[in-house]
Order: sequence, then structure tokens, then C-alpha cells
Amino acid sequence: MAVIGGTGSAAWGRNSLGEEARAGGWGYLLGDEGSGYWLGREAVRHSLRRMNQGLEPDELTTALLASCGVDDPNKLIALFHSPDTGRRYWAERARLVVDAADAGHAASRELVDQAGRDLAGLAEQTVRQLRIDGPVILGSGLGMNVPRLQESFRAALAAAGITDVRILKQDPVFGVLQLVTEQG
Repeated sequence: MAVIGGTGSAAWGRNSLGEEARAGGWGYLLGDEGSGYWLGREAVRHSLRRMNQGLEPDELTTALLASCGVDDPNKLIALFHSPDTGRRYWAERARLVVDAADAGHAASRELVDQAGRDLAGLAEQTVRQLRIDGPVILGSGLGMNVPRLQESFRAALAAAGITDVRILKQDPVFGVLQLVTEQG
């Protein structure tokens, strides 16, 4: 049972009977909760909410504005809807949320924790559909490289009774290369 937590998000698995199930993977317009795109979009929403409340830019907003090359949160609206920025552009801003969370920014910590819980929800749904206990394997950019997200993911699954959780240490593409080399 695999969970992808990268630019997008999805869970997929197969049981011993060959039955398959998936959750998520609907793309950034319909879902991708817990993904890099989701975190980037939520950083924009956080910044716009602060602006609407008349609050000064906080650490996350300041980092987001600098990264986007704009000087006012209001300019994020047009930038977000611009054809020059797409899902990858905003997914790359997930790093700003992770860095702010690591520096102690409370709203960013909550966003990263929510991303982990959302990914765990996809995993739990798939595990239940397949009637298996695991293992659940978390991979891709965020899944493999953000310890706080991994902790939230593990905790949410443990609360659901799913304890066989593994985090990939290397991108799966390298396994394909190794198989090709071994076959050659």
C-alpha cells in the first residue's frame, strides 16, 4: 500500500487476492490534500486571510512574498491565477511552510501536521477497502523529506490501529534503474 505525498497526493494498494483500491489522486483542482501544491495554496490563503484581517505579514507571509517576488499579499491573488504559475510553482512553495514550521511558526506547524493527517486519511481509506493491515509506505518529496509530516502521518495511522508504516529512503525511480542494471 503506497501513499504519494509530493506535488500531488494519492494512495494505492493491492491485497493478496489481487484486488486494488485507491484514494485521492484526483488532481490539484479536486483534491491533492496533504500535497506540496496543497501546502503552497494554503500558504497563500493564510497570507490573504491575515491581509483581510488587517494583520501585518507574519514569517510565512514574508517568506512567501519574497519567494514570489511581490511586495503585497493582495498581489498573490493575481499571481495565483496567472497562467505563468501552475501547480508545480505553488508546490515548490511548500518548502516555505516546512521551513516556517521548523522555525516554530504555529500556523505553519498546523498546516504541515494537517498535511500528514490528510495523507494518513488516504492511506486508512485504502487499507480499509482492501481489508489489510499494511504495510503502508509513504514516499515522494514531502513524504520522504519532511520529518514533521512523517510524524503526523504515523500518529494518525497509529490512532486508526495501523502501525506497520514505512518511509521510503530513496525515490522509487532508483529501484527501477537498479532492476534494469541487474537484468542487463
